[in-house]
Amino acid sequence: MPDLFDVIIIGGGAAGLTAAIYTSRENLRTLLLEKMLCGGLVASTAHIENWPGTPEGVNGADLIEKFKQQALKFGTQITEFAEVTKIQPLEKKVVVQTTSGEYVGRTLIVATGSVPKKLNVPGETEFYGKGVSYCATCDGPFYKGKDIAVIGCGDSGLQEGESLLNFVKSVTFIEFLPFIKAQKILQERVQKKPNTKFLLNHTVTSISGDKTVGSITVKNRQTNKEEAIAVQGVFVYVGFLPNTKFLQNVVKLDEAGYVITDDDMRTSILGIYAAGDARSKKIRQITNACGEGTIAALAARDYIKEL
Repeated sequence: MPDLFDVIIIGGGAAGLTAAIYTSRENLRTLLLEKMLCGGLVASTAHIENWPGTPEGVNGADLIEKFKQQALKFGTQITEFAEVTKIQPLEKKVVVQTTSGEYVGRTLIVATGSVPKKLNVPGETEFYGKGVSYCATCDGPFYKGKDIAVIGCGDSGLQEGESLLNFVKSVTFIEFLPFIKAQKILQERVQKKPNTKFLLNHTVTSISGDKTVGSITVKNRQTNKEEAIAVQGVFVYVGFLPNTKFLQNVVKLDEAGYVITDDDMRTSILGIYAAGDARSKKIRQITNACGEGTIAALAARDYIKEL
């Protein structure tokens, strides 16, 4: 049988690393498993303005690296490139199977976050990495001086679109709804830019090009009229899907696949907790992900004391 950890955390984003800081400071033997490199969606955000205590804003990658170093400082064992394939709840412990081995914990905190949804239109898959992207921070500099489209006018779409405006010639924002969902301050700032255009109540029907993206076709949802727009890049921000496939038939999930918990982050299985963007809730921000990671960590601590 593998070594027994007090707490196993799945996911190295804001929620998971915060939980690790708290459990490690409680002298609980903590293992954090991350299928890629630690960071999550926070690390792909160029400029975060609503992280308290940073009036000038902060780079997401820099912020999450500090989270990681703090967790390591207090003794968290971090194993990256270990994707979880299955978890098996047993009496007073949980077995976690990954691509790098098997681990056993007294408690488990799921902080696996979510991934961007796709448009599922012709050309999206073919041109991925050739003009189609889901990360402005990663790929924005490649589009210097070019016309691009941002699909989705929520907070993420406008934040990343604003970041892209530092490089590109113009941004056309496409929104399925007849209104912009993003915070008013973002709307006002982006709409002031002379090189932006908004097509509300429109949907993308296809992405076209030769070797790279050359245009998108959009449809007016009110008139059903289609038009082609010349762009050299397409950045997609139409929502997210939870990373919870390995939890199916293990804990209760909502209809969209997010983990259902109580206010103490407890799932339907004793000793298993969830925090962050993988959790069923209305608001998904870095600040509440950290708060949930804290709650889950302390709830796990109290459970272990009872054991």
